[in-house]
Amino acid sequence: MFKQQCLSIMLLLPFRIVLPISLKHTPLEAQKNNHRNISIILDNLLRGYDNSIRPDFGGSPAVVEVDIMVRSMGPISEVDMTYSMDCYFRQTWVDRRLAFPGNASDTLALSISMLGRIWKPDTYFYNGKQSYLHTITTPNKFVRLYQNGRVLYSSRLTIKAGCPMNLEDFPMDIQRCPLKFGSFGYTSQDLIYKWNDIRQVAIAEDMKLSQFDLIATPAANRTDTLSNSDTHAAKYSMLLVSFHLQRHMGNFLIQVYGPCVLLVVLSWVSFWLNREATADRVSLGITTILTMTFLGLEARTDLPKVPYPTALDFFVFLAFTFIFATIIQFAVVHYFTKYGSGECYFSADFNSDSSSEDEDWTSLETTEYIAKEGNSKEATNQINTNSDPNFIEVIPLSACTIPMPRRSSQSWSHLSCLKKNRQTDAGKSSSSNSTNPEIQREMKLRTTIDHQHPKRRKKKRTPRFNSVSKIDKASRIVFPLLFVTINLFYWYCYLSRTKRLRNLT
Repeated sequence: MFKQQCLSIMLLLPFRIVLPISLKHTPLEAQKNNHRNISIILDNLLRGYDNSIRPDFGGSPAVVEVDIMVRSMGPISEVDMTYSMDCYFRQTWVDRRLAFPGNASDTLALSISMLGRIWKPDTYFYNGKQSYLHTITTPNKFVRLYQNGRVLYSSRLTIKAGCPMNLEDFPMDIQRCPLKFGSFGYTSQDLIYKWNDIRQVAIAEDMKLSQFDLIATPAANRTDTLSNSDTHAAKYSMLLVSFHLQRHMGNFLIQVYGPCVLLVVLSWVSFWLNREATADRVSLGITTILTMTFLGLEARTDLPKVPYPTALDFFVFLAFTFIFATIIQFAVVHYFTKYGSGECYFSADFNSDSSSEDEDWTSLETTEYIAKEGNSKEATNQINTNSDPNFIEVIPLSACTIPMPRRSSQSWSHLSCLKKNRQTDAGKSSSSNSTNPEIQREMKLRTTIDHQHPKRRKKKRTPRFNSVSKIDKASRIVFPLLFVTINLFYWYCYLSRTKRLRNLT
């Protein structure tokens, strides 16, 4: 009997010992205990908790530490003077009412439903316009509770804020786009904002901007005095960060500066065209003017209607002035030209060596002398051309539409209204010429003029086709040199100004 009792005890003993141990270390049971413990902790923390009262109410102001992680920026609009950015906005504060027992490294990752049951700062953006919280697929925010009562509240925001821009140096400008935020209702006596000592504003390494370079992000704490609706001034704590953006110039060099320079150079082609090519030079000038006007208007489509000129406006106006000066230069050349615009050409035979200025002037003075004698019938009708080969056919001066040239500068041989009669008649005898009273009178007048104006040394007349003005020759050198000089001054001033602005940042 005793042996049977000992055997039964030995068989039951392992079950009595192993069974409690196996139940104590079951993972599911331990997880249930942890959940039960966390629920008990949260229930104890929120029992009697008033989320409408800030931490340390009645004592020192609560301190909220902020840091920002910028993931991307853009678009940046000069017309609206706004910028947008996607960031993680983190706020940290200490609420001793939420402290729980345990290790200092213990943290509780809470559901976003807890945000409605605990106190949180009423942070808003002073210069914000259309900021919003990302809600796909769920609201992008979380809450962590530390053992000492510190609360970490993080959310993903897209912030669209105002950026007052000074576009005087556009497109070589550096813009400072601020982000200013603080408490909406708590004054500096109740709530103070400060930047996190470890990290303030962080930029994602893969962030790139299409039109700007982010060169600096200075952050600062400040306190502003604002007037409430009851006309009592109050001080509010706020934080400020400025994003310094330097604009890329590559797009404007390709689309504006380059075409403007090419149009100015194209307008100089008229200096190599002869001054008689009126239609060619005028059409070239008008075409470049219209193209320059289109470029100038197109360059300002993405800019606000600011009351001051930008650096780009100065360059467009400079190019427009040079193109317009080219047209004015041709007007001056056309005014002082000797042969006009090409409508009147040489009508005489330029291969003949017998024509000279003396013959033209002799023929002209013969006509004038006949007119003075009052014999208008002889001046308007054709003289007997069969008698003398040197006689000319006379047309009344009133029928000539071309101005009378000066004697010392231009001959009359190119006018179509004076035509020399080169035909000779060998069958006429000297006796018949001497008996004709009309011929005798003409010969007498010609002899008188020959005595008054002795014959000059005959020169071979050469046509002046494609004549080049001295003003055109000078413009080929003056215009490029002046344009290059002004460009050097322009780029030196604005680039050096940009460097000074960069040093200030």
